Amino acid sequence: MSKQIPVHDVTPPASKDNSSVDLYASREKIYTRAFTGVFRNLRMVGGAVLFLLYFGTVWLNWSGHQAVWWNLPERKFYIFGTTIWPQDFILLSGLLIVAAFGLFFITVYAGRVWCGYTCPQSVWTWIFMWCEKVTEGDRNQRMKLDKAPMSGNKFLRKLAKHSLWLSIGFVTGMTFVGYFSPIRELVIEFFTGQADGWAYFWVGFFTLATYGNAGWLREQVCVYMCPYARFQSVMFDKDTLIVSYDPRRGETRGPRKKDLDYKAKGLGDCIDCTMCVQVCPTGIDIRDGLQIECIGCAACIDACDTIMDKMNYPKGLISYTTEHNLSGQKTHMVRPRLIGYAVVLLTMIGLLASAFVMRSLVGFDVSKDRVLYRENAQGRIENVYSLKVMNKDQRDHVYVLDAGGLPDLKLEGAREIRVAAGDIVSLPVQLSMAPEQLPSTTNEVIFTLKDADDSATQVEAKSRFIGPQIR
Repeated sequence: MSKQIPVHDVTPPASKDNSSVDLYASREKIYTRAFTGVFRNLRMVGGAVLFLLYFGTVWLNWSGHQAVWWNLPERKFYIFGTTIWPQDFILLSGLLIVAAFGLFFITVYAGRVWCGYTCPQSVWTWIFMWCEKVTEGDRNQRMKLDKAPMSGNKFLRKLAKHSLWLSIGFVTGMTFVGYFSPIRELVIEFFTGQADGWAYFWVGFFTLATYGNAGWLREQVCVYMCPYARFQSVMFDKDTLIVSYDPRRGETRGPRKKDLDYKAKGLGDCIDCTMCVQVCPTGIDIRDGLQIECIGCAACIDACDTIMDKMNYPKGLISYTTEHNLSGQKTHMVRPRLIGYAVVLLTMIGLLASAFVMRSLVGFDVSKDRVLYRENAQGRIENVYSLKVMNKDQRDHVYVLDAGGLPDLKLEGAREIRVAAGDIVSLPVQLSMAPEQLPSTTNEVIFTLKDADDSATQVEAKSRFIGPQIR
């Protein structure tokens, strides 16, 4: 009895003189067959939600501006009701860490379901494959069309396919750039020739990138370019859910009539129809065992279950299963590695949420003037400072300024500072002291900024007060 999922040697054959081995096999075009099934429907629903989020969010408005807008020139990043500043980019690092551990957790539990269901490369590739089917027909028709000499019919079908590909690529590129340049103005300016040159460049770049990746490269991106395909295997264990073929039930393979007593002839449930290969977007045979090219999309499960239904055989010859289950052992869904990733993930989510809630919505910075000190008309020692107040909120605020840390310290000028939503105000202020009250030549002072409407909102900034040498 096999103790693990069978793995076949897929090393490329050596050349005729046996002196070298080709490490890169030239690509053979993959013609996928149309199919139906539970997992296909699940993928379509998930893809529709992702498309709605990607193409729809960019058109939403919030508080007078685009709801999600990465305003690079002003270094402001709007995410619905929140404004993210460069000083808050530690939150972005936390978000990336949460995403990474989320990916690790789901990989340990269910393999490469991210690749098969939600990866943009996979989602857009499925859309481009649908365009092929609409314009050129199903698998056999496309194979026949590619082998046929060029004709008017072939030219028009190819033209229609590539036109659809480029149109989808263009809308994708325009939407992506729209997250950095307000989409409503961008669309009008783009088609009237008034857009910035960089806008034309980036829309063109992402149009061609989408067209090339989803239309031409496809599985090559997954196999050769995506790092996840390389390191995901180290996170697998014998309890990880993966798409696998059950050789105990399927072997020996062979065609047969529907009502034939195939068990008596020593045949397994696999009728060797190769439907699992024909629907695979990466062109592998799942019956050869676990392979790096498998993206866990479950297309082969849907195809095989359809055949099993037609043959009146039980479903599940190809299924989401584990190595332990295939070898007749018990699968442990809760295990130390999975618990460890879950604990770290929940901890990071908690820390990120706490940091986001507790972050200050006002930035406050104080820098001392280059002139060390001066004596004013009243004979007091005066220091000049430059204050920078940053309102990170999306509504206007009035802040009250104060200073302390020394006796007899006097703040010259206005104490109230009005800052518009998402704005930065810079202003000079002066502090003065009687020279006889100075403890030393260099003294620490503390500037305090309070929200006039919310006394709980308070920030401080420290600086130095310089005076003459004490004799």
